[in-house]
Amino acid sequence: MQRSTEQNVEPRIEVDLEPIGRRTTLAPGMTLLDAAQRAGVELIAVCGGVGACGKCRVRLMKGELTPPTAVEERTLSRAELAMGLRLACQARPLGNVKVDIPPTSLSTPQRLQVEGQESEVAVDPVVMPVDVTVVPPTLHDLRADTVRLTDALAAQGIPRPFFGQPVLRDLSEKLRAQNWAVRLALRRRNHGTEAVGVLHPDQALLGLAVDIGTTKMAAYLLDLATGHTLAKAGMMNPQIAFGEDVVSRIAYANHHPDGRQALQARLMESLNALLAQLCREAGVAQDQVVEAVVVGNTAIHHFFAGLPVRQLGESPYIAAASEALSLCACHLGLELASGAQVYLPPNIAGYVGADHVAMLLATEAWQAQRPTIALDIGTNTEISLVVEGRLLSCSCASGPAFEGAHIYAGMRAGPGAVEYVQIVGDEVRLQTIGGKPPVGICGSGILDAVAELRAAGIITATGRLQMNHPRAIPWEGGGAFLLAPASATGNGHDLLITRRDVNEIQLAKGAIRAGIEVLLQEAGLTAQDIDTFIVAGAFGTYLDLESAIRIGMFPPLPLERFKQVGNAAGTGARQMLISAARRRLATQIGERVRYVELTVHPGFTKAYMDAMYL
Repeated sequence: MQRSTEQNVEPRIEVDLEPIGRRTTLAPGMTLLDAAQRAGVELIAVCGGVGACGKCRVRLMKGELTPPTAVEERTLSRAELAMGLRLACQARPLGNVKVDIPPTSLSTPQRLQVEGQESEVAVDPVVMPVDVTVVPPTLHDLRADTVRLTDALAAQGIPRPFFGQPVLRDLSEKLRAQNWAVRLALRRRNHGTEAVGVLHPDQALLGLAVDIGTTKMAAYLLDLATGHTLAKAGMMNPQIAFGEDVVSRIAYANHHPDGRQALQARLMESLNALLAQLCREAGVAQDQVVEAVVVGNTAIHHFFAGLPVRQLGESPYIAAASEALSLCACHLGLELASGAQVYLPPNIAGYVGADHVAMLLATEAWQAQRPTIALDIGTNTEISLVVEGRLLSCSCASGPAFEGAHIYAGMRAGPGAVEYVQIVGDEVRLQTIGGKPPVGICGSGILDAVAELRAAGIITATGRLQMNHPRAIPWEGGGAFLLAPASATGNGHDLLITRRDVNEIQLAKGAIRAGIEVLLQEAGLTAQDIDTFIVAGAFGTYLDLESAIRIGMFPPLPLERFKQVGNAAGTGARQMLISAARRRLATQIGERVRYVELTVHPGFTKAYMDAMYL
């Protein structure tokens, strides 16, 4: 009797995890959380996967899952279940499935990976390539290099461009080194064109988009012909060494003879390092970068451009320039193509800058038909209210607490940073970045911790710590709460939330909420009238909306009205880099905004005091 050589093979189920683009296989009976963990996708699961935290939400796009469990029916609304939302720790695939993972369900580093999607605008760059072959000189043809190049362009029907000194400095050598065949980068001007770079015929024209925040910078390298992002990177703003906020940096510039120059030089040094990193990653040369767009708040804009800042630090806080500017990169110290220009979109006011214009542009919030709030959370938070064609904006100093600064165990969002907290009775559940033992707490973690402490009644509405909890300990300044004992941390120190930490969050969230309330007062609206609430910025990408609502930072609106859009300012900068039309639109947005100065608004003080309560 012949034995079969076939062996029983356990059936496998394929799980496609989007938009991360990871795939894995599972044995029947395993959960979607198992699939994510196998694929290296860090879903938030503070409760350890028992369904208690409700954070690991995913949406079924294709295939079939087991019916919702009792835990899911308690946690998710009927509308959410009807939309295909499920808890990854509860749902088990019945066959091959495809699921969509919202950014809010991802751990901090992976949220930042997926934020800032490609710009979906028609490509219409202000710099265009022209390939030209020039007749070499001889003893019988003694025309200057610019004349013979101009004549070659004229033969193609292209009028003579303007040649600036930076391009002229390299032109003759490049013509000869490239055997008289070049790709000329021509930038459109009001009347004619200007040569900004001389490249090899096979080199693509590239552009640089940069969002310079008070704390962090994000840079993107784009192909100007396609609009595709070739590389992106970020780093800390080096100006932090001169002060954590722009007010401190303005004071430094004012009190040191070369202060303004030092701030600008440090910024250029870091931007050039960031540019070199992007070009290495993309395998291109820096002189292929023929145009740049830079956005930032008004003070950062002035530091970048080398403009005076004294008047920004003194009432009535006036910008030196608010209109859009185009500046020569070489004069700024930015190492791009020899004649490349840097475009700076318009500013709105002394503390609402081009980065906010870029955010309004990218999110299309500026043309919302129903009441819409759009805010970009950072050390300085800019807020706009769009209603019935009106655009109202304000700025509030939310401080660096959301970056982990001024917090006892605060740190940036890195390995071992607590990013989510859940308190159940005497038990504290923590999730850290990278699953490492906790060593500190980042912005989203401190926000979550305060919300949990308030929900559990461990702190009062005024932020006072109730000392009758077993994890409450005496501490200078009003006590502290023990998140993790030294034996459970990665650095051998107790991980604490102090009363002063709670106060820092109260100050930060109070400023943001007060700004929102003042704009609503100006428009004659209440918070319940808000149809869409757009949250932008790096911190806005990974904060927990429910926690922000619970502590009163955001008004108590249904979660479906909120949109977390990531670094929308960076997206707007990319749009303006590849589209002249988007630049014109940004100028129109800036002209439409009415700025509301909170410091003199009659309703601000009361709104701020009310917003301090948790």
